[in-house]
Amino acid sequence: MEMLRFCTVGSVDDGKSTLIGRMLYDAKSIFEDQWDAVERASENRGDSYTDLALLTDGLRAEREQGITIDVAYRYFATPRRKFIIADTPGHIQYTRNMVTGASTADLALILIDARHGMVEQSRRHAFISSLLGIPHFVVCVNKMDLVDWDEAVFEQIRAEFTAFASRFHVADITFIPVSALEGDNVVDRSENTPWYEGATLLHHLEEVHIASDRNMIDTRFPVQYVIRPMSGEHHDYRGYAGTVAGGVMRPGDEVVVLPSGFATTIESIDTYDGPIEEAYPPMAVTVRLTDDLDVSRGDMICRPANQPHASQDVDAMVCWMTDASTLRPNAKYAIKQTSRVARGLVRDLRYRIDINTLHRDQEATELKLNEIGRVQFRTTLPLFADEYRRNRGTGSFILIDEQTNNTVGAGMVLSTELTG
Repeated sequence: MEMLRFCTVGSVDDGKSTLIGRMLYDAKSIFEDQWDAVERASENRGDSYTDLALLTDGLRAEREQGITIDVAYRYFATPRRKFIIADTPGHIQYTRNMVTGASTADLALILIDARHGMVEQSRRHAFISSLLGIPHFVVCVNKMDLVDWDEAVFEQIRAEFTAFASRFHVADITFIPVSALEGDNVVDRSENTPWYEGATLLHHLEEVHIASDRNMIDTRFPVQYVIRPMSGEHHDYRGYAGTVAGGVMRPGDEVVVLPSGFATTIESIDTYDGPIEEAYPPMAVTVRLTDDLDVSRGDMICRPANQPHASQDVDAMVCWMTDASTLRPNAKYAIKQTSRVARGLVRDLRYRIDINTLHRDQEATELKLNEIGRVQFRTTLPLFADEYRRNRGTGSFILIDEQTNNTVGAGMVLSTELTG
């Protein structure tokens, strides 16, 4: 069964957690003990109703404050599809949490309060979602019951969001009028919107086409682990384990191993359940090669005529994720891209983006917590990277503080050729 990963984003109090709680409840994806716990928590807070938002606000601090702080992941399934939901915070000080939750999403579920329309945080989250390469947007205009289900309000928000989104590339945007509290157009169609002819939210999530979003052209297999049993009947086995990051791999395919450049063919592709005839993203497999080559963690298996850029220069958008330090020119970090680790020097901070106005501040000298900017790096080893918009797997990396071993930044490769 196909899996859809989606993240919920939006301004504070737009109703993200309530919407997810309503969807889980109406889709009958809640266990009785979960429901009992939510009822008790609602009573303890003095609420006169059962607060569905508490199904996703899992931390005690979140329940007490009534806000989402950390990324809450929830899993559920319908007969048509499995889902992983990342419920991300709306507050600006949790931008890094939103980036984490949205980085692997196939779809961004953006909530907008019908009473307030597009606000700064709506623009900020839409921009970050586009920056992270999320191919599908669903804009839920929530709390429509509080504006008397006025079609004009819905159409005005649709026009305003569409105009803003035209400033960056989003392939697919769908608009749905909902009431998360009442459940209108979430799982079941609402009688309050006779003017709306589209699908309900859950039906759209079940039907949205995501198979073609994966890069099936550029074969990319970063080696994570070398499997070589030292004893037993398979003592001569040598396989390379990892997750397919792009393309389709089959036994008999000609491949080349980077950085050595040695060519060989794929002998077999193994899984826990036995050998398979083809592997594609995001399958985790073990690849055996015909020739006994020197291959180790951090190497890349690809096709001879279709190789990623091998470069020590990286031009990227970076989200800074720590308040313990700031990113400045000449700072040094460990860079982890796929399974490859190198040391990197910040050569230049080109500009910092005001994520509310999209203005580029070219006078910026540093990136602080939750800020995003364009940064150029020089690495000690060549990275085998693609542009992020072409392959999110090989086009992303994290920055690590070598003294603390903490992740301090997340990057998206714009180019492996420096300009300017």
